Amino acid sequence: MKITTMTFLAAMTIAMPAFAQQGGPTTDLAKVEGGTFEIDKSHAKVIFSYSHFGYSMSYGFLTDFSGKLSFDPKAPTTSKLDVTFNLNGVETTVPKLNDHLRSPDFFDVAQFPTATFKSATITVTGPNTGVVAGDLTLHGVTKPVSLDVTFNGGGMHIGKKKYDLGFNAVGHVKRSDFGVGAYAPMVGDDVTLTISAEFDRVQ
Repeated sequence: MKITTMTFLAAMTIAMPAFAQQGGPTTDLAKVEGGTFEIDKSHAKVIFSYSHFGYSMSYGFLTDFSGKLSFDPKAPTTSKLDVTFNLNGVETTVPKLNDHLRSPDFFDVAQFPTATFKSATITVTGPNTGVVAGDLTLHGVTKPVSLDVTFNGGGMHIGKKKYDLGFNAVGHVKRSDFGVGAYAPMVGDDVTLTISAEFDRVQ
């Protein structure tokens, strides 16, 4: 079936009023619903970046993770986040580097296959921003880490037909603090975490 430009535009004209009526996410906590949520892995990204000898920034992904969020819009500081990362899921698009990161030089996934983050405190810093502080356990070491979080909103997802919450977050980790300091400081010791995730309500 050949779809012409006019056919496509006509379909979009019909669909747009329905989308507008459905509405998008809201950041107004008075209108947001709470509950227990799980990360939607298909709509979540965890990106890490670090300096490569000062010449460029290297990037990678943590692709395999699960997490639960208990969210109370009436008292957001009481919310809880618990995430587990399977470090075998590290992905840089360079197979040899993937293997090296999984080796004893870095994550040593044979001995430490997972990393976890568990929130301890949440501080509200603005209408849709906050700081989530918690404990990161990596390579057998537990250290405090803070995430600067932006709440993108909550609402009934028009595509998934589920109630969703969305967040962006940025954090910084000094990898040598966790015993993963190989080749530092030539290869950057400071690692930036950039996160974006949708959470589906399950309860």
